[in-house]
Amino acid sequence: MPLVILAVVSLIAMVLSVGIGSVSVTPGEVAAVIFGEGSNLQQTLVLELRLPRTLAAFATGGLLAVAGALMQVLLRNPLADPYVLGLSGGAAVGALLAMLAGLGGLIVSGSAFAGAMLATLMVFGLAHGTGSWTPSRLLLTGVVVAAGWGAVITLMLAVSPAQRLPGMLYWLMGDVSYARSPWPALALLFLVCLLVVPLGRSLNVLARGPMQAAALGVSVRPLEWTIYILASLLTATAVTMAGSIGFVGLVVPHMLRLVLGNDQRLILPACALAGGTLLVLADTLARVVIAPEQLPVGVITALLGVPTFLYLLYRSR
Repeated sequence: MPLVILAVVSLIAMVLSVGIGSVSVTPGEVAAVIFGEGSNLQQTLVLELRLPRTLAAFATGGLLAVAGALMQVLLRNPLADPYVLGLSGGAAVGALLAMLAGLGGLIVSGSAFAGAMLATLMVFGLAHGTGSWTPSRLLLTGVVVAAGWGAVITLMLAVSPAQRLPGMLYWLMGDVSYARSPWPALALLFLVCLLVVPLGRSLNVLARGPMQAAALGVSVRPLEWTIYILASLLTATAVTMAGSIGFVGLVVPHMLRLVLGNDQRLILPACALAGGTLLVLADTLARVVIAPEQLPVGVITALLGVPTFLYLLYRSR
């Protein structure tokens, strides 16, 4: 039942997002256009401009929320998030390097994935050191690595051609308007949900600790590597779609756990729906709050995420 409610809320949010703008389209007109009716102006507005952007926002938010939930299971820390741990920064550096080299398409996506994987390995390698890592050491290492990626991004922007700089800056702040086709990201989100839901019981056990999981028959190391790779792939795809958008992976799993408990078989698909809905609503707000100008959607998510992060940090003392 919670997933049905979230699916209905997601649908309502998407219809509102498609209908709101410089020219308003009622929900009935949106439905008519979807089923092949409506004027040419409405069909162009809905099918070619607003619906792809709304679906891209939904896919990006769902990917980031599921990645955040997986990282929190892996680290057993509610503060874990692809943005806080530097995965988003690594993916952004990889994507920007490919863009500066004049490359595009799948090479940009592959570079973003390589950057996210490199960031993951750096964080876990540096935090582990010569002994075992602790959640606090891992989090501190992630924050430092994220700051390092920020410095690299600043250096890249400083040496970039002036004509590319405004677009790159806006993309880095998180902007769905530059997203191309949303279908690959939506397909990835659906496939990952199909993959991780059957792993829900093992993830529930892993969340209690690797020793308890091993004692109950879970293959801990392969499961951890699966989580590493999936979280990196999801983050890289989201960053390639819409730039570096922070805190969705932190806020959404935390809010859902307060309402639904900590069963990963429910939390992970719920994160896909709630994360997508959150970013659809944030993008709609970013489009209309200072219309006709637009805010980067990353500004809206940061305004929500920073207080949540500070609250969780205060509770974890």
